[in-house]
Amino acid sequence: MFGLKRRDFILSGLGTVCALPLGAQSSAKTILVMGDSLSAEYGLARGTGWVALLATRLAQAKSPYTVVNASISGDTTSGGRSRLAALLKQHQPALVVIELGGNDALRGLPLDMTADNLNAMTQAARAAGAHVLLLGMQMPPNYGADYGKRFAELYAKVAAAHKAALVPFFLKGIADDTDPLRWFQADRIHPLASAHPRLLDNVWPTLAKLLK
Repeated sequence: MFGLKRRDFILSGLGTVCALPLGAQSSAKTILVMGDSLSAEYGLARGTGWVALLATRLAQAKSPYTVVNASISGDTTSGGRSRLAALLKQHQPALVVIELGGNDALRGLPLDMTADNLNAMTQAARAAGAHVLLLGMQMPPNYGADYGKRFAELYAKVAAAHKAALVPFFLKGIADDTDPLRWFQADRIHPLASAHPRLLDNVWPTLAKLLK
């Protein structure tokens, strides 16, 4: 993340899709999370990632929402786009959270392609009747100021185009910390379990508004 060299970034392997039920309420509504390793609990004990913490917070509040975590470590926006239609049909979510794009940048994929995929995913989710929340990402300085600026801005452009909600920087307070390494695992990419409550706190204010 910030202050880290490009060689410190590696792509993680594929994970599994998991569901986190909050209860058996007949009026349950679904939050579908489409993410990569940051949301798939890569390198963490199960139940300690921000998505699991979200499910716990909602359960404690006796919320009718069920969280389905369809995140896969190493996934790109292309992968998410290819999987989304089936997941929308299966879960019929009220809200789709999209946390993808970081691996696109790490692989050097064209920004236009990333934007096109995010646009398509957001449009498909909205057409299916779901609200959409985009979790924005940023690249470290060694990627270049111009590239970093254009990458960060594409999330805002997609959100504006489809009237979707946006968290501008998902890793705020972690990757831009004065000592960011204290928040990351040894690979310098994936946040420690201690960072995931912060990730949830970054998401929660915007997400909570959508749940109302």
